[in-house]
Amino acid sequence: MNQIIIRDAETRDLSALSEFSRRTFTETFIDGFKVPYPPEDLATFYQDSFGEAALAKRLAEPNCVFWIAERDGEILALCHLGPNGLPHPDAKDGEYELRRLYVSKNAQGLGLGTTLMKQALEWMQARTSGALWIGVWSGNEKAQKLYNAYGFEKAGEYQYPVGNWMDDEFILRRA
Repeated sequence: MNQIIIRDAETRDLSALSEFSRRTFTETFIDGFKVPYPPEDLATFYQDSFGEAALAKRLAEPNCVFWIAERDGEILALCHLGPNGLPHPDAKDGEYELRRLYVSKNAQGLGLGTTLMKQALEWMQARTSGALWIGVWSGNEKAQKLYNAYGFEKAGEYQYPVGNWMDDEFILRRA
């Protein structure tokens, strides 16, 4: 097996990123947590969040990074960071958010989540003296435990749209 590398995502990765994002979301929330998203809401969400045009906009956003971990050209994990956009009254300009951290089912246990989390914290802390933020699905206790281990605490709640379906999410903050 060749070595896993972590690098910036590029426009040449859009098709693979789209497929990877859809697959890992499905593995986690539909296959794993059995969230009963209506098919039309899921189709809208996949297009709006993981379509190539949506991902191209994210790659081009200022003050953001989008990393992928890959081996032999296969994406195993992704991490997306940028200015905080979570709806919390204490959020301030210049603070950062871990927007996505996805690890494929076949790459879990390789330490990629931990590696990307540490890299994300270093990147965000180098750019702000303010709080760091994460939105996490209320039913994903494993992710919540991981984030708690890195000093994030529940600071609020909001609803995250998956099409017209609304997921209950927790807002986590690390001051």
